Amino acid sequence: MNNQSDQLANTFLNEIKRRLFEENIPRLQKCLESLSTEQIWYRPNENSNSVGNLVLHLQGNVRQWIVSGLGGDPDIRERQKEFEEKGPLPTDQLVNNLDQTMSLVKTVLNNLKADQLLKINQVQGYHESGISILVHVTEHFSYHVGQITYIVKMLKDVDMNYYAGHDLNAKG
Repeated sequence: MNNQSDQLANTFLNEIKRRLFEENIPRLQKCLESLSTEQIWYRPNENSNSVGNLVLHLQGNVRQWIVSGLGGDPDIRERQKEFEEKGPLPTDQLVNNLDQTMSLVKTVLNNLKADQLLKINQVQGYHESGISILVHVTEHFSYHVGQITYIVKMLKDVDMNYYAGHDLNAKG
């Protein structure tokens, strides 16, 4: 790859890492800290997931798509179990398991080369480029962190203050 391709790959990977590790993980941790164990495992009905299920689901997704799909580790995911778990698993266990998985993710991302972003990988029955895997995981993670945030706001009637100290009305 040429210098410009390497620069583009590094810029893209840095943005993925920023969105996952500097935005979504802190937001998810803030949400988990705001809820009791009972609230983390609350399901309003059988067709809805608890926050705990969504955390397990995020962990399974990033492990399957990044750690296995891009990193080459064995795919050990049992997706349905993420949704069948009724808990309550201790919050510390949820957080520690997610932290361990995200540490593996960080290692894979830090070792990816530009040409791996274009390589086609098979993940969950799909054939995806490294770029599409990273876009999928990032948008999927953000989507579910948004759901979790909504659940916290609904249960606690709080503003999560994700943008405290930022002028979101600034122009340009």
